Amino acid sequence: MLPGALLKRAIEAIRASGGWLPFDRFMALALYEPGLGYYANASPKFGHLPGGPEGSGSDFVTAPELTPLFGHTLARQVAQALQATGTDEVWEFGAGSGVLARQVMEGLDALSVPLRRYTIVDLSGDLRERQRATLRAHEARVTWADRLPEQLSGVLLGNEVLDAMPVQLLVRLAGQWHERGVVLDAAGGLAWADRPTELRPPLEVDGSHDYLTEIHPQAEAFVCTLAERWQRGAAFFIDYGFPETEYYHPQRHMGTLTCHRAHRRDDDPLADLGLKDITAHVNFTGIALTAQEAGLSVLGYTSQGRFLLNAGLLDLASQAGTRENALMQKLVNEHEMGELFKVLCLAPEACAAGWTPLGFASGDRTHRL
Repeated sequence: MLPGALLKRAIEAIRASGGWLPFDRFMALALYEPGLGYYANASPKFGHLPGGPEGSGSDFVTAPELTPLFGHTLARQVAQALQATGTDEVWEFGAGSGVLARQVMEGLDALSVPLRRYTIVDLSGDLRERQRATLRAHEARVTWADRLPEQLSGVLLGNEVLDAMPVQLLVRLAGQWHERGVVLDAAGGLAWADRPTELRPPLEVDGSHDYLTEIHPQAEAFVCTLAERWQRGAAFFIDYGFPETEYYHPQRHMGTLTCHRAHRRDDDPLADLGLKDITAHVNFTGIALTAQEAGLSVLGYTSQGRFLLNAGLLDLASQAGTRENALMQKLVNEHEMGELFKVLCLAPEACAAGWTPLGFASGDRTHRL
């Protein structure tokens, strides 16, 4: 029922837009359409195992789902940031199953760091219910919001959030740039269609070969909104991505857009609407420059592996069992999550001076953005 209902909604949106729907609007519908989109419906998403005959498994595994060492290590960084910025609240965007929130609060409690409130910003009612169940032991400190308040202070966390924000697709064909959108084919199904555009990637892509890529206006707009409303604190965004020179490398001619379902990837976001994740890598240079232009400071940028090691992962791992130590390797190994995932730290200018976040004590790559 769900794929059919969402497909019907997509067809309506295409017709309402004159027969051509820009991909960012299609991606927003596929992921967030109330009750139907991937993140707004009740299908399982996070975990170690793919779906079985009943579809009861997961589509992908995130770092906190992999091992609590991730969130407990991040809590050390959060503790330092709370103290350095004089705040006592954490905001998490897109909290998934709630596992990271639980781990961070456990870690802060183990460090005897006071936390007044942990606020989760999430649009999905179904995920909220799962989060409530996960966080029952911490319910006195947890609140939920579906939008940002006019003013906020605190440490902000976003683990695999920026990659799920809708992107625009740009394609260079025979030397001319087009924006890619979604139309209806002769049979009434979904198909691609390209229109000439004045939009361009932020860097010129060398060569004349055909080239597909993404730009990220919604993620950048999100950062601008944060900058307008955020008074004190520090933010840590953890996601897969690259600096701009790598993102728009001439050899990356097929872009980074991909889909996840049952722990498998495919490159067809027009199929199985609502049943799989659609994601694109993050252009961390674009996020950092947007933040600076909006008045925020960049306090650090490095790989996930380096960040976690700097923040004390090995110390925590020394107290864990063999299984957790084996899983920890996935967090830091370069050929797994350790290098693909990056961490970017932002802060209001008032909170930028006088401290260096633990996670960037060595191996900071801000100069490469």
